Amino acid sequence: MFPIFDLNYLIYMLPALLLGMIAQFYVTSRYNSWSKVPNKAGMTGTQVAQRLMEQYGMYNLTLKGTPGQLTDHYDPRNKTLALSQGIAQNASVASAAIAAHELGHAQQDKDNYLPMRLRSALVPAVNIGTNLGWILIVLGLLIQVSGLAWLGVIAFSAGVVFSLATLPVELNASRRARAMLKTSGVIMTQEEERGVKQVLSAAALTYVAAIITSLAQLLYYVSLIGGRGRRSRR
Repeated sequence: MFPIFDLNYLIYMLPALLLGMIAQFYVTSRYNSWSKVPNKAGMTGTQVAQRLMEQYGMYNLTLKGTPGQLTDHYDPRNKTLALSQGIAQNASVASAAIAAHELGHAQQDKDNYLPMRLRSALVPAVNIGTNLGWILIVLGLLIQVSGLAWLGVIAFSAGVVFSLATLPVELNASRRARAMLKTSGVIMTQEEERGVKQVLSAAALTYVAAIITSLAQLLYYVSLIGGRGRRSRR
């Protein structure tokens, strides 16, 4: 039977969960710190986005608000840039960094940036795989059909591939953001550059944590199925 509680699960997952908590704490800390530092240009996140959209010829974008904190995102399907209230209305270094990062994704979309296209192509497989994978794993273990469980592992691994594909896309968007902010004159001082770098580096750590979490969960499933298979052959 599939265990309700398995100590091995904690062994695999606890380090990843701790890293995720550290990453989230670091993001919140850097954001809170630099959201209190005004940018010299005196521009809100919305104004930063508007300037970059105009300067870099991204005229087809729709700019809108989105509820929540740090929920900012770019949707390539409808060319929409969504900024949370704290970013849109605050004229801080953190707001400039995050607004520019999302514009970095819009620039990737405009340039047909291949890694972004590949990540987008993975979305349907990820949606199916992550939902179906664990069901097949549990079912395969319950009815003791290892082939079905391994099929679930293959399906679940789509999420790992997606996490791996996400990191270079996010890092590239941050590099684009820093370049756009400097070239456009939104960021004027080395101190502001340092703040932008800290905010975006902290955000990148969350994607590293997501990769490690996905890998740890996949390895747990592999070890669980492999262990059951070895015991059944004895």
